[in-house]
Amino acid sequence: MTHVRTDVPTKLRLAVSLGVALFTLPFFLWPGVMLVRDLADPAMAGPGIPARAHELHARLSDEMLPWARERIASQRAASAPLHDVPTTEWPMFSAVFYLMATENLVNAWESTGGEGESPMTYARPAVDAAKDLILDPSHHTWVRTHWGDDYLHDENVFFRGLLIAGLTSYHQVTGDDEVLPMLRDQARTLSDELDASPLGWLDDYPGECYPIDIVATIAFLRHSDRSTGFDSRPFVERSLRAFEGERLDELGFVPFRASLSADRATAWEVQPGRGIGNSWIAMFTAEAYGLERSQRWYALHETHFWQNEGWAEGFREWREGTMPEWGFEIDAGPVIDGFGTASSAFGIGAARAHGRFDHAYSLSGQMAAASWTLPDGTLALPRLVSHAADAPYLGEAGILYFLTVQPDPSLPPSEYVAAVGVPPLARIGLIVFFGVPALAFWRFFRLRRRRASAAPVDHPRGALLPLRG
Repeated sequence: MTHVRTDVPTKLRLAVSLGVALFTLPFFLWPGVMLVRDLADPAMAGPGIPARAHELHARLSDEMLPWARERIASQRAASAPLHDVPTTEWPMFSAVFYLMATENLVNAWESTGGEGESPMTYARPAVDAAKDLILDPSHHTWVRTHWGDDYLHDENVFFRGLLIAGLTSYHQVTGDDEVLPMLRDQARTLSDELDASPLGWLDDYPGECYPIDIVATIAFLRHSDRSTGFDSRPFVERSLRAFEGERLDELGFVPFRASLSADRATAWEVQPGRGIGNSWIAMFTAEAYGLERSQRWYALHETHFWQNEGWAEGFREWREGTMPEWGFEIDAGPVIDGFGTASSAFGIGAARAHGRFDHAYSLSGQMAAASWTLPDGTLALPRLVSHAADAPYLGEAGILYFLTVQPDPSLPPSEYVAAVGVPPLARIGLIVFFGVPALAFWRFFRLRRRRASAAPVDHPRGALLPLRG
């Protein structure tokens, strides 16, 4: 008969070590594999649609459909706090980003001659739901409260601009003429209002003018011509008066925010150009005002806001020395060592629109590392910083759109700026994603070897042990 000795604490430590090692596979090794895939994707470092964008669109098409339908049915948007940006603007933004990205994906599919399955084959229900959300009266409550019952014909630039962008993309991918009366009404009335404004500026909200949103809206109006049949070029040409000379800040940027007099004939700069605003408009300025002017604005943005701190590179949120290098702001998101997370995220689309794949690849690669891809495809950190209750998909819908932006058609491929090297934050990501599992399994096997080498020898009960000496 033998007596078996057990070392319970050692077995427990071994089991815990194995559990930790196995835990790292989906939460570290998998994101690392996805990061390697993204860094090797030619469409991350050049024109085309990255694999990540195709996968993200397919997943969001499944997940946004019930979210949008539930939000509409619940009518909870009608009771959103008036000045709570995540519960008012972000659901609308989520749907519009998704619709614009779908248009880009369909355009890319058509450019290949329609090879394979159209994105609309699986996306149509979600596309309809996104359109219904941006038209849902309860989701208009906050701007109706600000502007009154005539909110669709009284300034309200940001909201009406998003409405025009979303309805244009919806019409482009579906051909559904049902939305054309509203789209044409909004395109005509908003362009007429801007044209009649003494400075070409109007408010987003009463007392709050954001010239950057006017630039984007003018691009949306120009883009809507393909659906409305209008020719907005004369209006767009006249609208340049709002973004030249003294209407720009001291460095030549479109101001982020301004204040208008009651008669709209005088304006005061409240906040000069900043990272998120510059990156936001740079995605659209080529379509609005031509490539040459857009390139000049992008070059100015690069000169004053692009930085490389060794561990990361991207766009700053604030001009250096003007604001704290660390913090959080509702429009900018987290500001980390000067980098604006939102300005760098929007910068992906801005860089791609200008063929600046040196910037686009660096920003996209770092985004892929920081997003922390889970096994089901969820981008953990963008989901975390989105509003869990009211706009859980905003971060991912935005990234989807940024990755589908293509260089302006008037830019010759010979002028694209090529990507160079693995981005700094992506290198850190590779070390973390592969290093943590390697360390965890090394510790497990080390404990296992130590236990094996220290295992006691069992002897029959009553056996005599040999005497030394």
